[in-house]
Amino acid sequence: MRGPLNGSTGIAQARRHPLALPTPRPASYAHGRARNADAFIEQIAAGLMLLAVMATFTASSSVLTNFKIHYMTAGGNFYEKLHPATYFTLLAFSLLLIRSRGPVGEINRMLSESKLLLAYLLCWLFLLIQVIVLERPFTVIIDTFLLPILIAMVMWQLSPSQKRPLAWAIHFTILLNVVLGYYEYFSGHRLIPLTLGDVVVMGEWRSAALLGHPLTASGIVGAYVLALVLRPAICPPLLVRLPLIAFSLGSLMAFGGRTSLVTVLAMIGLVGLFEAVRLMRGRRMPLPAAILAICVLFAAGAIIFAALDLGIFDKMLLRFSSDKGSTLARFATFSLLSHFDWHELILGPNPVRVNALQSQLGLNYGIENFWIASVVQFGLVHTVLLTIGLVCFFVELLRRSNRAVWAIMVLIVVIAASSVSFSSKNIQLAQFVILISVLLPREPRRVAAPAPVRPPVSYRSVPA
Repeated sequence: MRGPLNGSTGIAQARRHPLALPTPRPASYAHGRARNADAFIEQIAAGLMLLAVMATFTASSSVLTNFKIHYMTAGGNFYEKLHPATYFTLLAFSLLLIRSRGPVGEINRMLSESKLLLAYLLCWLFLLIQVIVLERPFTVIIDTFLLPILIAMVMWQLSPSQKRPLAWAIHFTILLNVVLGYYEYFSGHRLIPLTLGDVVVMGEWRSAALLGHPLTASGIVGAYVLALVLRPAICPPLLVRLPLIAFSLGSLMAFGGRTSLVTVLAMIGLVGLFEAVRLMRGRRMPLPAAILAICVLFAAGAIIFAALDLGIFDKMLLRFSSDKGSTLARFATFSLLSHFDWHELILGPNPVRVNALQSQLGLNYGIENFWIASVVQFGLVHTVLLTIGLVCFFVELLRRSNRAVWAIMVLIVVIAASSVSFSSKNIQLAQFVILISVLLPREPRRVAAPAPVRPPVSYRSVPA
């Protein structure tokens, strides 16, 4: 006869006993719970980044000023001096740090995968120390230079499925700005007053939409057009992508950005020339695609000639012949440096003296060159360090992005050399980083499947 604990009945009784030891759970159960928690945190971070993307392309400084938020104007509280996208991105980045590896492990993993970001962060830290020592507003370097790298680090942690809503948000917000740009151009009514700090700009025909400034809008829309042209996977249907490109490209005439328009047209011309050379060298092209390309070229030519005949873009064409002093302002930008001695140029001049010289030289709207403006604000030493840091950051973006990002990088450099761009407090660099990290990610490398191993063939001798 079996004892009470020897058979199956005894084992069941022992398991129901209140003093019985619990069965240890396998390690895979704990790993599964950690993975589920990490996935939940990443979903919340993706939702916060969706809000950040929406705020980046709709809540410009002019929009915030119109809603009585002291983002660029004097007065207000400290929390008003940071852009809403900065808050959303900081929350998303903080959430990613509390995943199962812990904050130290997550930061170590992020920076070990992108070592060049350490150089950028070090250069930014030197700039922060200078701003604190000289008692200057440090919110400028947070929104302008820290926000882009935080956006990139968060975006690189999200999966393609988590980035898909962000891509739709980019399409929606940019096309919304394009539609509003056309409306402002043809109606002459500006939805949001164009402001530069406390100054309201009057008599400006160029559209700005929700992006705050005509040059900012033309740069962002130009980068969007280049992304659509150079990476068809963003919008695979050809019948949708071509009208989308034409519709967005035409808005550059309404936004009035000559530099962006010429750069984008030059890039598209180079791409067309390269494709023509490939066709002449024997590259095959489907017959329906060739027919569609010929029809699109003839239709585009007819629309352009009709628009020129109707005088729709006469204001933009007059910008090339009469730029209202923009060229003289750029020459005055270069002559500004001659008013400072070497000590001021190396360590940075007095801001009060800089503002007085800008008013005297007619540069009230800003210094239209990133590097000269950086020398005037931070000095030559920190300008060199900041340039080195930006080069490291751009190299990391190139390494993690599609080959089409080269065209956008050229556009960024041209815009930085010909306008105020990143030399003032704005989020334009963050907008470019969002476009690159979401719309132009690097495709995963395709690994060829191994060839099937054939079993050895044995031969049997046959008698003659």
